[in-house]
Amino acid sequence: MEGGELLPVGRRVAHWRGRRGLSQQVFADRLGKSKSWVDKVERGVRTLDKVSTLQDIAAVLRIDPGVLLGRDLQAADVSGPVEGVAQIREALSTYDVAVGRPSAPGRVVPADRVGRDATHAWVAFQHARYPQVAGMLPGLVGGAQRARAGDPVVGRPVLVEVYRLAAALLVKLGEVDLAWLAADRAMTAAAGEVVSVAAVTVQLSQVLRASGRARVARSTALAAAYRIAPPDPGAASAPELSLCGTLVVQAALAAARDGDDRAMATLLDEAADMAAQVGDGHDHHRTGFGPVAVDLARVTAALDLGEAREAVAWHEKTTGRDGWRWLPAEHRAGHLLDAARAYLDAGDPGNACRVLVAAERTAPCEVRLRPAARAVLARLVRDPYAPATVIHLAATLRVP
Repeated sequence: MEGGELLPVGRRVAHWRGRRGLSQQVFADRLGKSKSWVDKVERGVRTLDKVSTLQDIAAVLRIDPGVLLGRDLQAADVSGPVEGVAQIREALSTYDVAVGRPSAPGRVVPADRVGRDATHAWVAFQHARYPQVAGMLPGLVGGAQRARAGDPVVGRPVLVEVYRLAAALLVKLGEVDLAWLAADRAMTAAAGEVVSVAAVTVQLSQVLRASGRARVARSTALAAAYRIAPPDPGAASAPELSLCGTLVVQAALAAARDGDDRAMATLLDEAADMAAQVGDGHDHHRTGFGPVAVDLARVTAALDLGEAREAVAWHEKTTGRDGWRWLPAEHRAGHLLDAARAYLDAGDPGNACRVLVAAERTAPCEVRLRPAARAVLARLVRDPYAPATVIHLAATLRVP
């Protein structure tokens, strides 16, 4: 089809119907539509704005839905993360080191090297390269376990960080039970080190909230926060305030999930005071804590309390600040998913589509691999005015 990429969808339907030797009437009968409906589609009088209709037409014409959109459309490759999750589960289920089974020759890696690999994996996670992280984690888990067995002093913090990373990734991918196991392993490995326990509690509270245990998440986060809270906040270091403030934010989000708006507001204001001392653009303890991070949490909290318009207002106010651009891609794209949901709940699907597309451009895996993103996308494609970019994305991900 020469110059086909410039043709509208209706013309493409007519072209491929002719290629298949189908009359408008036969084509309409196979679709369960009227001949008039087919004629209007082909002339561009009627638009094709539903993914399900595009898929039905493509099925009758025996072509990929992407051909109708004029793009090289392929199903999203999710095999990497899915296979990676199975391998992570296997790694977390191995007790060779704990029961004293000897390691194979040459398999023990120095703790500092495993630590460098874990740092690299954290960076990949913050860039939302989830398939890459999933592929790295099984080896990291085994390597960190053996490193700790060989050098408990140097190896323990490395093992804690690897388990933290596993929990962070798994909760993103909707594998809550497995994320809980990783967080529990991290907590066990961190026991006795107050700061390490507090850092692990960030992931643990996320897992607890995702599993529907908001009250436990809140009490756990607050206990860890107040345990490390500096006696004189004015003289505290930025890493101390970042970790303590992040835990207070987690407690606030749990309070919002539990419907306690007063506690949520009080806790977020407390976190904001700490954030003001830290400033934006830092990533102490992998928290990204700062004033912008706290105000983005207000969006999530408002959503959970059913205050969509307030969530939208905080989103629009916060994302215009410099600190927004300094956050990791994973954090920004994850927030944009919340913003899309806020716009939807506020009755503004146009802006919901806009920020979802922005999320996909910022960090494609955040949209393509997270169950939460697919749920938002499924709502968006039902809107009759959904733009072609959203319809294309839904067709790519096979979202009905």
